[in-house]
Amino acid sequence: MKLSLFQDAVRSIDMSGMDMIGAAVMGWEVPVGLEADVAQLRRGDLDALSALITRYQNRLYRFLLRLVHDKSEAEDLFQQTWVHVAEKIRHFDPSRNFDAWLFTVARNLAIDHLRRVRPASLDQPVSEDESQGTAVDRLVANDPAPLERVLANERATRLGTALDELPIVYREVMTLRFEEEMKIEEIAQVLSIPLSTVKSRLRRSLEQMRQSLETRYAGENWR
Repeated sequence: MKLSLFQDAVRSIDMSGMDMIGAAVMGWEVPVGLEADVAQLRRGDLDALSALITRYQNRLYRFLLRLVHDKSEAEDLFQQTWVHVAEKIRHFDPSRNFDAWLFTVARNLAIDHLRRVRPASLDQPVSEDESQGTAVDRLVANDPAPLERVLANERATRLGTALDELPIVYREVMTLRFEEEMKIEEIAQVLSIPLSTVKSRLRRSLEQMRQSLETRYAGENWR
């Protein structure tokens, strides 16, 4: 399948307006008819592919942009993801969560891309010590909530900057949890890591962001 099939969908995305808090305010509900679209695509109906691209275009592009930090690379990966979906959809198990499968495809393509072009961006030491429990740990262990409920809306720009400065292993869990509002179990599936590791990375991500923001904006409370 040629990439040109996806050019119109890519051009329809407002690449400049996808900030973290704006997307969180909108919220993401399970779309009606998703199962039908997936079933149609599995039967080879490319109209269903177009419908799926429309459903996920903003979310998927934003996720890829968070990972690679480059608009043109994110656009290319967005197209590659849907090519891969079209090629592999017959192997998709309908009993699985389609969101998790789709974001797994996108994430794997992004990581492979970064390994080729910017391997240093993945070379970040990560400690997964699960023994330390904090208020932040209790926060991420609860049900998902939009990020604007954690910190005030007027801090959106500062939060976005702090998020983008995290190592990719932290950035991806934060994006999936607070922008995509995925459950911890779904994040573990996308990243192929244990639940305990997801919780640890979320805790450490929030702690790193808090420390960065308190250092940069002394006197403000980011707890």
